[in-house]
Amino acid sequence: MKTRSIFQQALALLGFIVLTFLAPAAGAFSPPGAWYQTLNKPSWNPPPWIFGPVWGLLYLGMAVAAWLVWKRGGQGHALRLYVVQLALNAAWTPVFFGAHEMGAAFLVIVSMWIAILLTLRAFWAVSRPAGLLFVPYLAWVSFASVLNFTLWRLNS
Repeated sequence: MKTRSIFQQALALLGFIVLTFLAPAAGAFSPPGAWYQTLNKPSWNPPPWIFGPVWGLLYLGMAVAAWLVWKRGGQGHALRLYVVQLALNAAWTPVFFGAHEMGAAFLVIVSMWIAILLTLRAFWAVSRPAGLLFVPYLAWVSFASVLNFTLWRLNS
């Protein structure tokens, strides 16, 4: 394992935070808006205010996890999987909220769930704390997948 300076480590952490928070930036052009307000929703649909704080914490945890893997020298397979799941994460919002394609968004989120699970396993093999940081993300996306499917079925 290569030893890195504190400056290199801090710069890498900042880089992972910026990279990770770029994923939701794509969604800024596709906010929920009036369309989402008109949808039939299940009784267990979370209030709108919860999504920002939850996703903010999840994105921060994801960035720290990627950084921990990087610190341990796991730049190869594990970080490639990280980028794949991040790209799928970035794709979901424009498909669901922008294009109003709930069925296609469900396919994206299921693909994302699989990529998250694979990333979690790859991260775990390099750094258990990094793998553990992905557990809440997998749990939330599991919930979001069920919600996406339910919204699609209720509004078909």
